[in-house]
Amino acid sequence: MVMIALALVMAYWGGWPFALFWLAAGIAIMVEWTDMTGIEPRRLVQAILGSGLAILTLLFLADASFGLGAAAGLAFLAAGVLATKGASNKKWATSSFLYASLIVLVPPIVRDHLELGILGLLWMFAVVWATDIAAYFTGRTFGGPKLCPSISPKKTWSGFIGGVVAGALGGVLVAWAGEKYGLSLPFGLLGTAIISVIASVASQIGDLGESALKRHCNVKDSSHLIPGHGGVMDRLDGFWAVCLIVAAVLLTIHFTA
Repeated sequence: MVMIALALVMAYWGGWPFALFWLAAGIAIMVEWTDMTGIEPRRLVQAILGSGLAILTLLFLADASFGLGAAAGLAFLAAGVLATKGASNKKWATSSFLYASLIVLVPPIVRDHLELGILGLLWMFAVVWATDIAAYFTGRTFGGPKLCPSISPKKTWSGFIGGVVAGALGGVLVAWAGEKYGLSLPFGLLGTAIISVIASVASQIGDLGESALKRHCNVKDSSHLIPGHGGVMDRLDGFWAVCLIVAAVLLTIHFTA
């Protein structure tokens, strides 16, 4: 509840405080990823990639062009990869930076987007939070067949279905409430329901993906940063997957406009 309240306050505030909030989250995720995967020389690589994430945030705040941001991101990614020892570790370094970049950039971009704005951001929050909470409680209540026992033994199909239903309802409810206050998403209520279902499914796949990474690295939590809740990556794996969908849509619009 504390983290939800903080995210909502920062979303309302917007601007550079909101961008710095997500920069901090992205750097934490990058550090957790590189710590879990054992990249060496770890601190040097983390410093390079963290600087790259900070530059991306500064370029966003300066309203720099997409091309400049992409070039800067690729330059820091290349520097981090070159500093990493071993082909396998270079792949982990690349994936950590790309993963963290989505968390750093997508929420501030959505918050400032003319058609999405704060309502689009609240939609993202609502779908992920409703999915996560409902999947947990419906899974514990109804149990049944396991969703993917080799990756996450506790997740069930009943929880998955409950999460999708709740995520769709949460997304539609946010869109409906927004219309009452003169705000609207560019999809309409039916379109919002459909994309909310897709985002809810993606959110749960993102959760499974992070579980698979932790299992591969033989760790229980991405870190111990948040008492009782693991690391930042543990809290944002589902949100990251929704950010990926939103980023794909925004990039498609950008290159086809």
